[in-house]
Amino acid sequence: MLFINTRPSDRAANLTQALQTAQIPVIELPLLELVQQPYTDELASLFRQLPQAKLIVVVSPTAAQMGMQYLQQAGLSLHDLGSVQWVAVGKATERALASYGIQSYVPDVETSEGMLQLPVLQQLATGSTVAFWRGEGGRQFMMQHLKDQQIHILNFILYDRQCPPVTSEILAKHLTSLEANPRYAVLVSSEASWLNWLALMQPYPHLINRALYLVLGPRLTAMLGEYQQQHQAGFQFAQLEDLSGSTILQQLLMY
Repeated sequence: MLFINTRPSDRAANLTQALQTAQIPVIELPLLELVQQPYTDELASLFRQLPQAKLIVVVSPTAAQMGMQYLQQAGLSLHDLGSVQWVAVGKATERALASYGIQSYVPDVETSEGMLQLPVLQQLATGSTVAFWRGEGGRQFMMQHLKDQQIHILNFILYDRQCPPVTSEILAKHLTSLEANPRYAVLVSSEASWLNWLALMQPYPHLINRALYLVLGPRLTAMLGEYQQQHQAGFQFAQLEDLSGSTILQQLLMY
């Protein structure tokens, strides 16, 4: 089955290689790219408050890289954050933090819901401060959940997320191939990527319905289920627990 790898260009290669090794044809169609935000007075103010945080939640390798860059720009060092604990959304982010000598907690399921199951988050005292290194629009559910628990949030928006301009060109190049495939699979790893996919495919509703969507986590799965009911859509979808090549290959072999 043809697989549409929608991961950002800098994160797509390992998954593409794993699937191609298993004789799965792959089209790389990135639905998100991350554009760094400038270092503003607002960010400077947030970094000054960072040593007060109990936890720093880092939502991507990009967030780790940009956060560390701006930490230095703010005149702070990791020594200044010696009492702070770190949470990484997944293994790739964990590795990015480890490259700076930081140990982090990682959920079994690489989603907001998975992170909220971590004991280090469940055991937070009322009034504790949690910092989020994230992109525009990301992790709203998780932050709201913590706010409801009377947790103080430091909201570091380090980058914007957008659909890459080149994606429409890639789609045009492969449109004939998609039309020729009676069935193909599409990776949906975030709400933003799902919305970008729908916008991109608006002229081709039949291609939306032809896909099998491999969806990361229960909240996105529920979102696709609601869309399917509201639009009487004919597509299928299956939930992923992580984005590893072995997990995705296992799902593909079931269909």
